[in-house]
Amino acid sequence: MPAKLNKGFDPATILEYKNRLKTVGRNFLFDDDDEQTDEYVHFYFIGKYEGKEVIYDAVMYTLRLQHESELFEIAEHRAAQHFPQYKKITYEEDDNGNLEALNNEEEEIGLFIAEVIMELEEEGHIKVSEHVDYDLHADFGIGLDVGLHIESVTPKDIEKFVKDFNDDKLKLDTTLYSFQTQDEQASS
Repeated sequence: MPAKLNKGFDPATILEYKNRLKTVGRNFLFDDDDEQTDEYVHFYFIGKYEGKEVIYDAVMYTLRLQHESELFEIAEHRAAQHFPQYKKITYEEDDNGNLEALNNEEEEIGLFIAEVIMELEEEGHIKVSEHVDYDLHADFGIGLDVGLHIESVTPKDIEKFVKDFNDDKLKLDTTLYSFQTQDEQASS
């Protein structure tokens, strides 16, 4: 069975994206199928890889979001170890769109997770730094996972990243950062 062609390397697909980029007047296109937030954006842009044009399928997020995500992942793992009957908490809505109360077990697990997160924050063990990770086995083009030390991800930030990335002038901050949930200031 032949390997599936990655459309992100296909010249016809690249040309289609170039035309779409020209139409919107930017060097990137938002992924309209993914939910964008102030701290997380999914987008596409055209660049080079090993001398050939390719479409990059990128997600960019703030280091604060990455830090929170890693804290939660560790806290969930500890909850799974602590509670033999652990399962992810799913929040249900009532007919009026209000969140229904958690059962006692879910509430206990939720409190445990919150305590672990607070403990991890106080200890400052979780630290993150700017990075660009490549996924050369993505289904479409080349995947990029981009974490930057910015307050929010704006179109201006994305434009600058794409330009610097394509011009081989991207400078990443290697400082390790830790964040506090209550405190808006990041500490190194």
